[in-house]
Amino acid sequence: MRSVVAFALLLLVAVQQAVWADLPDGARLFAQNCAVCHGETGSGGIGVPLSLPSFQATVSNQYLAATIRHGRPGRVMPAFTQLSDAEVAAIVDYIRSWYKGAPPVFSGAPVKGDPVHGKELFAAHCAMCHGADGQGGTGTGVTFSRPRGLPIMPPALNNAGFLAAAPDAMIRSVLIHGRAGTPMISFLKAGLSETDIDDLVSYVRSFQGEEKAPAAGSVAGLKPVLVVQSPYDLKTTLANLTQAINSDNFFVGRDQPVEYGLTTTAKANPHQIIVYFCDVPFLNKALAIDPRVGLFLPCRITVVEHQGKVMLMSVNPEVVSRLFNNSELNALCKEMHDRYLAIMQEATL
Repeated sequence: MRSVVAFALLLLVAVQQAVWADLPDGARLFAQNCAVCHGETGSGGIGVPLSLPSFQATVSNQYLAATIRHGRPGRVMPAFTQLSDAEVAAIVDYIRSWYKGAPPVFSGAPVKGDPVHGKELFAAHCAMCHGADGQGGTGTGVTFSRPRGLPIMPPALNNAGFLAAAPDAMIRSVLIHGRAGTPMISFLKAGLSETDIDDLVSYVRSFQGEEKAPAAGSVAGLKPVLVVQSPYDLKTTLANLTQAINSDNFFVGRDQPVEYGLTTTAKANPHQIIVYFCDVPFLNKALAIDPRVGLFLPCRITVVEHQGKVMLMSVNPEVVSRLFNNSELNALCKEMHDRYLAIMQEATL
């Protein structure tokens, strides 16, 4: 009898372990999908500080799940459509493990207010941070693109992802209570009435269907590498390239073999040369919008001579920037693309 009970217990443990093994691991999923932007412990970075108590106290589990699912089109936060509902729920549970209180629950009923008056209040109290049209702050949540003491960039309130995730009651709660540790104050304590706050909520909700924040776009159809053939030999092409770079207000930093640092100078292939160049004001503007642009800076064009042909090649900034889901960065990298191509074409005229 004892052996039967022991076997049954072992079987039960085995079944439980199998079930547990199939359950999503919130900590692992967060580390894989979220930590790079929000920090390993939710302290923030490019993404908002999720562990901030005042943030946790003013967002529902449904809001967190919808944010993961919808993202913020064009605003750095991508939509994690590849995750299952169970995986999203596991991430939400893990985020909640940093908070001791009970998560708030908000009604989905619309707040009734006067959006016309709300627009006036928004211009007076909100636009300085969230933008005249609710487009949010410029840049990301890392130090280079915001003041060092500011833990979060003002979010875009006209963003389709935000409007899909945040019910009116949640927006109202944030306006009433504010978020300690961020510039978001309590507007009730600042002197607005609850009727005024209802009007503000109604105005923010009026953005829905007229969202002005563009999606970041797809890389489909874009060539990852820009290639232009030169009619000149390698030496002449390099001289032309330097002149074209200087003509476009860049300065040439250096040129070196592609194999520099991988082998000795004597063994490096002299027919494969990288030319590095920079426009400092342009660089600072790009870094302020999204410091991750530094992953493919400084600007560079590679010149290769092979089988009697000389080719100029460069990574396409448009393709790289779209990996970051930042429409502001996309616009700047489109300009980078056009300047790269113009330089390469001028060098090969």
